[in-house]
Amino acid sequence: MSVSPVKRQKMESVLDQLKHHTTVVADTGDFKAIDEYKPLDATTNPSLILAAAQMPAYQELVDVAVAYGKKLGGSEEEQIKNASDKLFVLFGAEILKRIPGRVSTEVDARLSFDKEGMIQRARRLIDLYKEAGIGKDRILIKLSSTWEGIQAGKVLEAEYGIHCNMTLLFSFAQAVACAEAGVTLISPFVGRILDWYVANGDKKSYEPSEDPGVKSVTKIYNYYKKFGYKTIVMGASFRNTGEIRALTGCDYLTISPKLLAELSKEYVKLTPTLSVKEAQACELEKIHLDEKAFRWHHNEDQMAVEKLSDGIRKFAADAIKLERMLKVDVIS
Repeated sequence: MSVSPVKRQKMESVLDQLKHHTTVVADTGDFKAIDEYKPLDATTNPSLILAAAQMPAYQELVDVAVAYGKKLGGSEEEQIKNASDKLFVLFGAEILKRIPGRVSTEVDARLSFDKEGMIQRARRLIDLYKEAGIGKDRILIKLSSTWEGIQAGKVLEAEYGIHCNMTLLFSFAQAVACAEAGVTLISPFVGRILDWYVANGDKKSYEPSEDPGVKSVTKIYNYYKKFGYKTIVMGASFRNTGEIRALTGCDYLTISPKLLAELSKEYVKLTPTLSVKEAQACELEKIHLDEKAFRWHHNEDQMAVEKLSDGIRKFAADAIKLERMLKVDVIS
């Protein structure tokens, strides 16, 4: 439905309306997009940092990271690892100059099944932020939502006061385990769930309210609110603005610059679809998952098993590409 120019002047864009009901987070490593859309928080991942690091505008950050890796010395592998960690923190620090909230920085996906390795890497990233004068209260450490990742998050939160963002979350079992671990925030993926159902089923398009990814996040949100979990639900990985509108009222939504731009140009009335009141009235039973129960329930969800492993592989592949890019500078 088109809106007349006169009415449009009086009406807020969908993006501005969304900000009244949901915390909007920018899913990008591009500072210009953050300046333009003014989100509260921002999220990054290896793929986003790789894309940003290849832009000429950010070459200076790459140079600083490489110099840092060389300064610490050690083997070539150690120098590249230290340069990579430093680069993630440099991007995070620059992003924090542009937002009032927190930035999410991801632990290497190749550690997804190494609980102690994730804990050590997370603490290392927090130390690097501290060296840059940034406290851990402004950082969310992103961990893969494997059993090992969730337990690493539990330790980081309880023993070190490090706030965690559990990513690559596709199953209800993952969401339940994260809530029981007491992590700060989860990032259930929407678009990647839709991708799987489109690729593996007969139905090739869905109305937003029937979108499998939207329904997954809605169930998780309702479960958390019904049973009083403090963990923040942040819908992620969107394919279109319809998915975003269908999750209005969710705690947080992390959105790419492309979709932020589309939302800023849409002028229709936005009505919240998720609410604590409705969640508390829904018919869901509380469950508890130990490791064996978690692995079984997660394994029963074919989509989640395939998308989690696929996501880990893709993030790991981009981390390797980034290291190769840094290696050229380290050995030069």
